[in-house]
Amino acid sequence: MPLDLSARRDGAPLRVAGVDEAGRGPLAGPVVVAAVVFAPGRTPVNGLDDSKQLTAERREALYERIVERAVAWHIEFVDVEEIDRLNIYHATMTGMSRALFCLGHSVDVARIDGNALPRSLPCMAEAWIGGDARDRSIMAASILAKVARDRYMKTLHEQWPMYRFDQHKGYSTPVHLAALAQHGPCPQHRRSFAPVRAAMQGLPLGDMATTLVVED
Repeated sequence: MPLDLSARRDGAPLRVAGVDEAGRGPLAGPVVVAAVVFAPGRTPVNGLDDSKQLTAERREALYERIVERAVAWHIEFVDVEEIDRLNIYHATMTGMSRALFCLGHSVDVARIDGNALPRSLPCMAEAWIGGDARDRSIMAASILAKVARDRYMKTLHEQWPMYRFDQHKGYSTPVHLAALAQHGPCPQHRRSFAPVRAAMQGLPLGDMATTLVVED
């Protein structure tokens, strides 16, 4: 059901948080959720878009503007152990809930990219299918989540350079699968994902490469 987004009871404009994630599909690394609140009215950051439509350089520049000009923002990392324990869907929902709880009283309503809402939230919420192309606060959240996760995956590359996390960010590309088959999984690989389980069992991984285009 659509929410009444006219105003708060005191007549002030509602504070809306956009929420999005990065990293549901990769075989390694965390899933990262971001929530962003802009002041009501004109969004104070130009050039926002779905993070997948932007170059890495453009995302980095927008990241700095978003964290500088947002009323409130939070980035939540859900680590591999929690992903494997809960499964990726519930881990993502948990991350969204925690991100909004961390914003506290800065939020009246959340707009969450996708078609599902976490069960436990501190505020009203709407699920927006394709929200990262429709709502500017969700666009901002998608950029924060993507940049934060990409930066983290580059640090993982420094620890385990044989996997080339800096190139594919953990997605199941041929390069990643070849390294996984040769070296086996590292502690940052998601054991609940089929290609990682197959690598642990010494099974061939050649037909498991994703067709997903991995952004820079």
